[in-house]
Amino acid sequence: MSTRPAPAHRSPPAWPSGTAPRGFAALAAAGAAVLAVALGAAHYMEEHGHVVTGMGNQVVWGLPHVFALFLIVASSGALNVASVGSVFGEAAYKRRAPVSALLALALLAGGLMVLVLDLGRPERLVVAATHYNFRSIFAWNMILYNGFLAILVAYLWTNLERRFVPLSTPVGILAFVWRIVLTTGTGSIFGFLVSRQGYASGLVAPLFIAMSLAWGLAVFLLVQGALARWHDAPVPEAFRLRLRRLLGVFVATVAYLTAVLHLTNLYWAKQAAFERFILVDGAPYAWLFWAGWAGVGTAVPLVIAFHPRLAGPRATTIAALAVIAGAFAQLYVFIVGAQAFPLEIFPGYATSSAFRDGAVAPYVPSLPEALLGLGGIALAYLIVLAGARLFDVVPRGIDAPAADGGG
Repeated sequence: MSTRPAPAHRSPPAWPSGTAPRGFAALAAAGAAVLAVALGAAHYMEEHGHVVTGMGNQVVWGLPHVFALFLIVASSGALNVASVGSVFGEAAYKRRAPVSALLALALLAGGLMVLVLDLGRPERLVVAATHYNFRSIFAWNMILYNGFLAILVAYLWTNLERRFVPLSTPVGILAFVWRIVLTTGTGSIFGFLVSRQGYASGLVAPLFIAMSLAWGLAVFLLVQGALARWHDAPVPEAFRLRLRRLLGVFVATVAYLTAVLHLTNLYWAKQAAFERFILVDGAPYAWLFWAGWAGVGTAVPLVIAFHPRLAGPRATTIAALAVIAGAFAQLYVFIVGAQAFPLEIFPGYATSSAFRDGAVAPYVPSLPEALLGLGGIALAYLIVLAGARLFDVVPRGIDAPAADGGG
């Protein structure tokens, strides 16, 4: 009588059949309620037009774009942990690759939802997905976003299906390369917009890559901590300390590239007025830049990351929240501030018209815009919640000492 090996099967669900984690129904209902309100706000803006928002014909990308861009850029960086596990073979990171990939997938879906609903005419998404103008950076990003979604699904599958685990490393390497290209494409959207003098710079693409590393890791730290408490699977302090210090390195890199970008602009005489507007005179942009990004989003996490006496889950949570708060401040200044500054339509010529020549465009975000942005976060939250409920993505047990040793 011959014996055959047991057939490969899917990883067991995160929770035994017939049971549910603590408060799952309430958490899911809360997220669904926020998402429903956001979709209602999008429908309200679609029916009534831009007049019910704070946007106009100069500031056309408002608060929803701040949310959308944060979610999309953070999606790329949320794959940090999975990339370290797949590309460099670090065991402690590899064990957390499913959470990392699930979070990246959720953030990208949330960001794209906000982006599609904010631009108007969402029913024409089919046209954008099937007709490409390859001279447009927007068309290239459409391909990059869809490709990243497909790669993330494949990467999750190879991590959760035992038969395909050997494929997880090559798929993970592909995901690592693709996300770098994706973030470069997202930053290039702004770098190629020559009509906005605050955007046009080749430094924007590498800056976006650095921002994705910091923001994505900050979101991962928050989600990892929440799932660990929810599943009663504590994160080893040595591993948490390593990630927190890595977060500090990423934050310092963002600060360096941001300083280089502004110093480059200050070196050009034509950019002096814009830099003074962003850094000194422009309200609320100068305050958001210095207090929001430089203070809360940079100084606070750097102190927490490298101070020898600051440790534990609470310090990590505070550092991650500070990075996210600073990210929203930086994006608001970058996106809205650059649009509010008066356009120089014909460089070197004096122009005049009856419409706000040389005036700073006013912009006050409306409630529907804020609700739509929160809807993207709600969708990402629901995807992570459902994924953690259905699949075994949260690691249990103790990491090998060699993987977590050192800080």
